[in-house]
Amino acid sequence: MEIFRSLDDIPTGLGKTVVTIGNFDGIHLGHREIFRRVRRAAAAIHGVSVVITFVPHPLKVIPNSKKQICLINTYAEKENLISASGIDYLVAIPFTKEFAGLSAREFITDVLVKRLGVSRLIIGYDYSFGRDREGKVAMLAEMGHELGFAVEVLEPIGHDGEAYSSTQVRKMIKAGEVDKVVPLLGRQYSLSGIVVSGHHRGSGLGFPTANILTEKELIPKSGVYAVKVKLDNTLYDGACNIGANPTFGNEETSIEVFLFDFTGDLYGRELRFYFIARIRDERRFPDPEALRQAITLDVARCREILSTTELIEYHEYLQEEADGIVQG
Repeated sequence: MEIFRSLDDIPTGLGKTVVTIGNFDGIHLGHREIFRRVRRAAAAIHGVSVVITFVPHPLKVIPNSKKQICLINTYAEKENLISASGIDYLVAIPFTKEFAGLSAREFITDVLVKRLGVSRLIIGYDYSFGRDREGKVAMLAEMGHELGFAVEVLEPIGHDGEAYSSTQVRKMIKAGEVDKVVPLLGRQYSLSGIVVSGHHRGSGLGFPTANILTEKELIPKSGVYAVKVKLDNTLYDGACNIGANPTFGNEETSIEVFLFDFTGDLYGRELRFYFIARIRDERRFPDPEALRQAITLDVARCREILSTTELIEYHEYLQEEADGIVQG
């Protein structure tokens, strides 16, 4: 996938383009279905697939007191997920207050038609864009007829009568319901970070933990989690604690992970860990020995859960889907 980080970077002559537009935070199963439709439509006309998104998220530039946003993915993660979905081109438009003032008509004529030469636009049933969100379905259909591109509006995509939703994913993660997001995301929720120095209390308790510094905005609810941890190309089982370590009177929230059956120095190295299940709430214990005993039970429970849980990674199954479209 080729990424254009400015409208001026888009070359002429991309060919017949099938385009979708959105923020696509989380890249859940609904987003994946949109990308699948875009790829299929592009293949049908021997064209190319294009995803347009915005950096940063529009709500980061023009805040809405009624709709604050905590992003599910980092921008790098989102790009990787879209690439793994088999899309040909990603247009990551820098979103500024000036750009926000662009009318829907100007966006359609200047970006979709002149720069991308859109043949077909595929959007969700409730999507709108442009100044004051004036670019709604009816207007798009009218301008498509006027300017010579087709508009396909997708009905809600979901499961068991409920549409896939980034908002729902956020609610589940914030509530610690990490196991429940798998049917929405199609994968376990994950985050990555660099191992930094902590308080070194875990080693004294017999469970040396890695303290993680992450760029991720959306952190699961405080508590203890069973996790799969990737270090380079090696996968480990582990236990993760998110919280303030109340037994020791800390105030700042930290993310610590204990890798089972690992020995070695982790400082400065990057870990990615995948949340499998929430074990318990974070609790204050009367003394370090009581905490040690609780951690011993936590580790045993995590080992039990993880021994029968398979890791689902985006690059494996998403690329298989993309290959299936090409081959089919």
